[in-house]
Amino acid sequence: MPENESAGSSDEMQFEQAIAPLGVKVGSTRTVVATGESNDPSVYQDLTCLATYEDALTNEEQAVFGEDAAMEFPERVRYMLRSGLPEDDEGAELTATYLRAFAEQHDLPDESAVVLAIPTIDNPDGLDRLETAIEASPLGGEGIRSYPEALCGAIPAFGDGLEAIEKTFIAINLGSTNLEASAFRRGDQLATYATGAVTGSEVDRHIATKIEEETQGRVNIDLQTAREYKEAHADFEDYEPVTEVIQQPGGGTYEYTIETSVPEAIDDYLDEVVEEVANVFLSDLANDHVRIYRRALDEEIVLTGGMACIPGIVDAFAERLSEELNREVAATAPPRPDTAAAKGAHRIAERFVDMDAFE
Repeated sequence: MPENESAGSSDEMQFEQAIAPLGVKVGSTRTVVATGESNDPSVYQDLTCLATYEDALTNEEQAVFGEDAAMEFPERVRYMLRSGLPEDDEGAELTATYLRAFAEQHDLPDESAVVLAIPTIDNPDGLDRLETAIEASPLGGEGIRSYPEALCGAIPAFGDGLEAIEKTFIAINLGSTNLEASAFRRGDQLATYATGAVTGSEVDRHIATKIEEETQGRVNIDLQTAREYKEAHADFEDYEPVTEVIQQPGGGTYEYTIETSVPEAIDDYLDEVVEEVANVFLSDLANDHVRIYRRALDEEIVLTGGMACIPGIVDAFAERLSEELNREVAATAPPRPDTAAAKGAHRIAERFVDMDAFE
């Protein structure tokens, strides 16, 4: 008998316990799923990419996903959601194939209720394709609901429950594909803004370009390597120069040190974030909802998304935005900004399962 199941449990209680709440964030760079108990969820994540190959023995097409696909098949790996959502039916089919492989790899439960953390993108067809892809996967057999990624990501920043649903606040999602800003009042998304001009992916491109310039053209790296440099070394508090050694085409080795490329790329990025937030999003919010604008700025602004993992970025953002607005602004972030959206979505899913609110 399972540890938490009593002999006197009713059939209804056993049915409810069989439904697993899942928080799912299918991102342009990484997919994250949270399941289990909300106070200590199991979190699974991997690159959102897929590669197919022909089995050497059976000649049947096989699929490999995530980090394995990126490492083993770099010449043919497909990132299905580079724009944030499936762009066409083929992209939706690839996403469904990816999610089936993801669910099998991590042994995710079939009887699951999914809350999907969705980006703030004006693309209803793309959102429909994403939900179709999830429905075609083993996930969400008991139902699927969608909530803004910014709201889901902010939930772990405000406590151990769903305190964010009762607050008025601003959330900024520093993602790979988009910069998103939202204002929430008791769970209602009052204002949104999204741009693809200021993104984590652009930082990767700038790092690659700056490294080529810093090494006088002797080092050229791909975008995946640039992303790895960013994730491993970017730091607003205490950046340490990185020294590498590479093999030269004609023989011998070349040692180089990255002193300015990474710091300059992330510094430029943060300046652009503050510019967009202060002079576009907050300006529009003040014009349309001046009282909400004032109240929200009295709360801490929540930073989520992969770029919010960079050490020191929260304090640097608050300082630069305060200077831009000429008023004191505070900011915060959940303990793990890169997985926060899935964890927040999981808490919402758990609440709905407890309420028997999934169809």
